[in-house]
Amino acid sequence: MSDQGELFAEAPTFAARVLDTPVADEMSESFLAYSLSVITARAIPDVRDGLKPVQRRILYAMDDMGLRPDRPHRKCAGVVGDTMGKYHPHGDGAIYDALTRMGQDFSRVVTLIDPHGNFGSLDDPPAAYRYTECRLTPAAQDMLAELDENTVEFRPTFDGQRDEPVVLPGRLPNLLVNGTSGIAVGMATNMASHNLREVADLIELVMTQRRPKPTIEQIMAVIPGPDFPSGGIVVDDGLAEAYATGRGTFRIRATAEITRVTKNRQGIVVTELPYNVGPERVLTRAQDLIRDGKIAGIADVKNLSDRSSGLRLVFECKAGVNPKAVLTELYRQTPLEESFGINNVVLVNGVPTTMGVAQLAQHYIDHRLEVIVRRTEHRLARAQAKLHLLEGRLIALDAIDLVVSIIRSSQDTPEARDRLMAELSLSEIQASDILEMPLRRLTALARLELETEIAELREAIADFEVILNSDQRRRTLVLKELREMVDAYGRDRRTRIVSPDALSDVTATEAAVGDEPATDEPCVVALSSSGVIGVEPPGGPKAATFGRHDVLIDRVASSTRSTVWGITTQGRAVSATVAELDAVAGRSRGTAVGDAFGLERGEEVLRLVALPSALEGTAAPHGSETNSGEEAAGTPTLLMVSAQGQAKRITHVELVGTRPGQPAMKLKDGDSLVAAFEASDGTDVIMVSSDAQALRTSAGNISVQGRTAGGVAGMKLAKGATVVGAGPVGPHAVVLSVTDGQTAKATDAAEIPVKGRATGGVRLTRFRDEKRLDWAWVGPEDGRLVVVGQEDNPARPDPSPEPLTLEVTGRDLISPPTTRRWLGIGTGRW
Repeated sequence: MSDQGELFAEAPTFAARVLDTPVADEMSESFLAYSLSVITARAIPDVRDGLKPVQRRILYAMDDMGLRPDRPHRKCAGVVGDTMGKYHPHGDGAIYDALTRMGQDFSRVVTLIDPHGNFGSLDDPPAAYRYTECRLTPAAQDMLAELDENTVEFRPTFDGQRDEPVVLPGRLPNLLVNGTSGIAVGMATNMASHNLREVADLIELVMTQRRPKPTIEQIMAVIPGPDFPSGGIVVDDGLAEAYATGRGTFRIRATAEITRVTKNRQGIVVTELPYNVGPERVLTRAQDLIRDGKIAGIADVKNLSDRSSGLRLVFECKAGVNPKAVLTELYRQTPLEESFGINNVVLVNGVPTTMGVAQLAQHYIDHRLEVIVRRTEHRLARAQAKLHLLEGRLIALDAIDLVVSIIRSSQDTPEARDRLMAELSLSEIQASDILEMPLRRLTALARLELETEIAELREAIADFEVILNSDQRRRTLVLKELREMVDAYGRDRRTRIVSPDALSDVTATEAAVGDEPATDEPCVVALSSSGVIGVEPPGGPKAATFGRHDVLIDRVASSTRSTVWGITTQGRAVSATVAELDAVAGRSRGTAVGDAFGLERGEEVLRLVALPSALEGTAAPHGSETNSGEEAAGTPTLLMVSAQGQAKRITHVELVGTRPGQPAMKLKDGDSLVAAFEASDGTDVIMVSSDAQALRTSAGNISVQGRTAGGVAGMKLAKGATVVGAGPVGPHAVVLSVTDGQTAKATDAAEIPVKGRATGGVRLTRFRDEKRLDWAWVGPEDGRLVVVGQEDNPARPDPSPEPLTLEVTGRDLISPPTTRRWLGIGTGRW
């Protein structure tokens, strides 16, 4: 054999044994290990703190670096490097992406990172991490608080050099408030964000009502739907199922209003977009559709967003185009409407589990209860250890001469410690502490401080033992600390929840049929208490099945080519073309009053006003006024009463001559209209104040003024009182009054004497435990329906109004209790 052959023959083998393994088996085992790693250690959040491992490690690394809210910002590059080197051995891109998302106020309801620099937008990525800086927010501090009190378990990091928390104490219910999304192997999670105040109510409901457990109706009463940081509109077409099971879908719509963008053209103004949808994405898609001819009727598209006014996308419609039909097409073909799929997959003891919101709340409760137990045990042990030392010091002070003698006569420290333990019955810890105690602690003042501190420690120890022995006390602590979170980070809801029935979509075909009618036909415009305005034939709409509390609060005769006007709580005169209002047909009750009139947030329409087409041209020009009563003689007038007691009459002709959106009555700061109704010179009117005073006076005492006037003093009010209702006195009129104590009373209007204007009136009802009247109404009692609150949620209207069956009682009597809270009254249902 050649030398080369001998070399190969003597070469060592690379393995003692070679095992033949099928590739399919090896791949399946390796893939399973990889899948479990992605699911449990990367993509799915823990149900307790709602964080993925990378997010938890970022927050822990920043806390370890001292990047607290009261410290300066530090470079994100340093945070990314520290996190990657010590805790998270993965790519820097994934770490930086998770860091920036926790600091984006358009991605999180409560941010955990305080950004400094360009953290990106919905359309653009953040700047590189060498250009940006960050630090923790106070909310992140609350997530990390109590880590040093043995509240959670720790585990070694990937290299075994240090420890990291398995989960954070998480005082903030981060999972329910901020939501999350992630894609693992074979599964994904997608959780919506919610309003912190509503989440706190849900947690309190789940904690206090354990048997029987809350129903989905009770849950939806306190947390009606998601609340996204971008606002928008959630269409409730499956939220109950999603909240009950953890799986479901719903639609998110942009908030848009139809308004006049130029002198001769209407347009669509978008002020809020669906969650995670950027304005450039919407504009690009809309421009492509316009270019390809798939959306007609749009003349121009503009992005007028800025820092002061916020988001503002303007779609200018062509002349003669129905803007509602255009908006419907934009919802259908652009990201102005998106679907959101709820998939509440979380890790429970390391196992991916799908659960509803009540279960998520229960896991938060269980986690916080465990944190409180471990925290209290830690604090108790620490307090007992300190008390043990202080008791030893007190013994030493009582025998100070002996202590000094022992120390001076001992050869070394161990001997002194042993003698102190033997002669004073001290423990080794106490003896060592006495030997290390400075001489300045031997004064009389130090003894007083010791006794005070010992008393405080014993009181604290007793309280800790009560907490550990009382489940109710621990639950009270959970709710107390949660309410502190609400006070610190709670805000009003931004996202509106609407039902599919409330949508007023108009297709292009329907718009073509419903465009400007060829003839001017009579019709009736009706306004309901649920905020819907619709057009119906003079004989009334066809019978239908309703799912809303559609109690009519006003109804005016008009024609299909006329304009209908409304008086709002802000004293404004707003208008809408009757032809552009939706008809009352089928399940549709009409158009949302806010969309029809362009109302501001919180503004409501109190009264409708319409003139026949023949009289609309007689309206006073915008620049003129009719201030004299002679000009108003023989014409109908509208009487308006404000919360501060001001009153004013204005002619209908003067009213409809007001520029749309301008004041019909000039109100003072903080004032608002509470009533608007027709009243002639010979009509008596009654005004009711919150302190249960009722003034009856003649409408002739109230001047007829122009549109810019602020009215005259209608009712004299006591300090702190406001007008809560007013109305005309007709045949069989009664005064309904409802107190803050859920008591109500009906009083015959004839029992209220007539007095002069600007007087205080007479007492309408007596109070027992009540403090004020919340609501009042004046009018005939026949055929009235009352909108009442739901039994489990008095502030939410019940879908089924109740007939007015309250017995009329004498004036100045006590109000009898009612079964429900009253929210409004109307003439009947559609």
